[in-house]
Amino acid sequence: MKVIVPVKRTPDTAGEKVIDADSLTVDRDAGEAVLCPVNEFSIEEAVRLKEQHGAEVTVLVMGPESAQSTVRKALSYGLDAGLQITDDAIAGSDALGTARVIAAALEAEEFDLVLFGGQSTDARTSLVPAAVAELLGLPSLTYARYLEVDGEDIVVHREHEEGWDVVAAKLPAVVSVVEAINEPRYPSFKGIMAAKSKPLTVKSLSDLGVSPEEVGAGAASATMYEFAPRPPKEAGTIVEDDGSGAVAAKLADWLVEKKFV
Repeated sequence: MKVIVPVKRTPDTAGEKVIDADSLTVDRDAGEAVLCPVNEFSIEEAVRLKEQHGAEVTVLVMGPESAQSTVRKALSYGLDAGLQITDDAIAGSDALGTARVIAAALEAEEFDLVLFGGQSTDARTSLVPAAVAELLGLPSLTYARYLEVDGEDIVVHREHEEGWDVVAAKLPAVVSVVEAINEPRYPSFKGIMAAKSKPLTVKSLSDLGVSPEEVGAGAASATMYEFAPRPPKEAGTIVEDDGSGAVAAKLADWLVEKKFV
């Protein structure tokens, strides 16, 4: 069984996000970049499949040369090999452009299962897994809070607001998981040291047969025209109840002023 886990290099969620004034995109060099925390859940699920079924697991990263540290971090959890897609033309890609690159990379690989995190912490669109499945013509099982593989069959408990649905498909398939699916482990010292020597393949867009015109900021479906820093927090309004009943009218006036009613 072969599993591929696409992961993302994102700005540290604890750091301040900065928008580049020229490109109007996230400045990924303004702060520390890390393995997207949401990907830890898909990695953990892949490791469990490795332990249960002897799966061979490859981590896939789309990013600049510096994203190799993200590959090595993912490998330290116990994955087997890395595949990195690096090309200057990729910068600024939207969800669909990202999906095009990932789908093209997957077409060149053998796999039974593709395991995504539910979303990335920098964009939070939750669109890429389903878009990749659509481009590859594969079953898409999103928001998985539980999954089980039995031979060529996969069963997923798909989370939604009222509980979950049980859905099944034939492999190969594309699955995205939610944080409720497991409790990620920490990389061991042995895993961290072993990650440094695990095989890593680096490919460009030309290796995948993807035209630069299909990706990047120029091919994005959405365009940002301007941005402004988030305003500082203002002091709240305190309305004290003096027992006269006037507080209700004051509260109603405040709600009308702020257009809540």
